[in-house]
Amino acid sequence: MYIKKYEKRFGDDMNVQELYKQKLRMPQEAVRIVKNGDWIDYSQVCSFPQALDRALAERGGELEDVKIRNAISCCPVQVVEQDNAQQSFTYNLWHCSSLDRVYLDTNRAFHSPMAFRNCGSYYSRGMAPVNVAMITVASMDKQGNFSYGLTNCCQQEVLDAADHIILEVNPNMPVIYGMANDHIHISDVEYVVESNVSLCTAPGRSATELDRKIAENIFPYLYDGMNLQLGIGGIPNALGELIAASDLKDLGMHTELMSDGYLELYKAGKITNKRKNLQRHKGVFSICLGSTELYKFLHYNQDILSAPMSYVNNPEVIRQLDNFVSINGCIAVDLYGQVSSESSGIRHISGTGGQLDFVTGAYMATEGKAFLTMASMHVDKHGCKHSHVVPRFTAGDIITTPRTQAPYLVTEYGVAHLSGLTTWQRAEALISIAHPDFREELIQSAEVQGIWRKSNKK
Repeated sequence: MYIKKYEKRFGDDMNVQELYKQKLRMPQEAVRIVKNGDWIDYSQVCSFPQALDRALAERGGELEDVKIRNAISCCPVQVVEQDNAQQSFTYNLWHCSSLDRVYLDTNRAFHSPMAFRNCGSYYSRGMAPVNVAMITVASMDKQGNFSYGLTNCCQQEVLDAADHIILEVNPNMPVIYGMANDHIHISDVEYVVESNVSLCTAPGRSATELDRKIAENIFPYLYDGMNLQLGIGGIPNALGELIAASDLKDLGMHTELMSDGYLELYKAGKITNKRKNLQRHKGVFSICLGSTELYKFLHYNQDILSAPMSYVNNPEVIRQLDNFVSINGCIAVDLYGQVSSESSGIRHISGTGGQLDFVTGAYMATEGKAFLTMASMHVDKHGCKHSHVVPRFTAGDIITTPRTQAPYLVTEYGVAHLSGLTTWQRAEALISIAHPDFREELIQSAEVQGIWRKSNKK
């Protein structure tokens, strides 16, 4: 009976090929399914459907009130670029790239606040309706399946919620094995279109001298056998360089976003996943963004698994990974220990993403630690210096990590471990890692705020 059921759904190679041909459309034809008022979902990161996006943008002026969701845009989004006045399309973002910040700064996009571990549930609970899902997938296999490739995330929840599904089939998308929710069958799809465009990439930013100083402050806390979660950017790259050149060994990977920093650690033989409590011998990620070399490394790589964000970012799962070390960036911290990682005042920069997920999970894990990194200050375009350790947030800054969960804060001047500290101890610790030019001013503010002891260091 099982065999007959299997044959009915999957059939032989000829049947799925015929079904593929029946559903194959040109992009312009496929997007005719979109109606006024629809919610369209582009999934996230490298699943962005470039050909379908261009075709949908061509309907600008014809359609009205079409809302589109995406996250971490990595190439120009045509429904935004071709409809600056938003006459037809409204672009909405779960999380932001540098390109997305441009769209937000110019009022051409809106942010949707979320915690990554919960993002899929917004779809499955009906809070994020999807009329048409459009995603990029790998080429169909002989059983009629399409790998989700570089984006697991909440892809399955998006597709389960969708009234209609259009796949953009791209042979450049690697086939990646998953723990769950890693493919879709041709029988579950409305249309397929074909594309051969290069996938979105984000080559790692070169580490600066400042990045290296911050990384050097974290390095003494690292050890053999740790499970490592890294964000993306110069500081993780600098830390990757230090680890690759060190004697550290048998590291594990459990991360929401896999970037080229991990590729370098794999190439250096530092990541073996031998000591992991869960998925031993397997590195785990949920979304991937990096270089073409990284994508080729992942293609049919049995050492690495993709997994849903509801699993990867679940603090209860992270808790089970002993010796978990999480390293992410932030924008600023106030003297109470509140951490802002999403905005500078009211200017939107990023999103909560998985920061609070990993801060929570790392604290729960045996010997776990979470580090939030930032430069101590920046110089604006007028040459004025601004401290990233501030007395208090009053300009509309979004608080990402509350003071009750603030972990290790790191700048080029040192590390402040805030857990368990009183308000005056926190103020002292944070001022000690602030830029020296601002320390006296911060002490005066702490005194006014009633969080500075007379016996504190001056």
